[in-house]
Amino acid sequence: MKIFINEKDVTPVRYKDYSFKEMLGKKNGCLAGCRTGVLIYTQEEYRQNGVHDDQEGFFVLSGSGSAMVGDKEFYLEPGVCFIVPPGTNHSIKKDTSCSCIKLFFFHAAV
Repeated sequence: MKIFINEKDVTPVRYKDYSFKEMLGKKNGCLAGCRTGVLIYTQEEYRQNGVHDDQEGFFVLSGSGSAMVGDKEFYLEPGVCFIVPPGTNHSIKKDTSCSCIKLFFFHAAV
């Protein structure tokens, strides 16, 4: 089992307004639903509402935008880190001033 990976070796899964690269998951030995990866959003509106049984954390790598977590909205820029509690709606959008917002995400069991 390969317990490491380089982002350049991961094929992105593309959707209309975002893509993601799963970096670590079951295939790398992660347990209890733990997984990590990179998300790239090109949307300028909140479209996808994620809700998970586990908690999800994010770290902004590049670009800028906003996040809506439950009823709280806040600004995103490189270096911002935030957590989404289990069962909480959340969505992300980029600013019009940049081409995309790139985030590292992780899911962790509660």
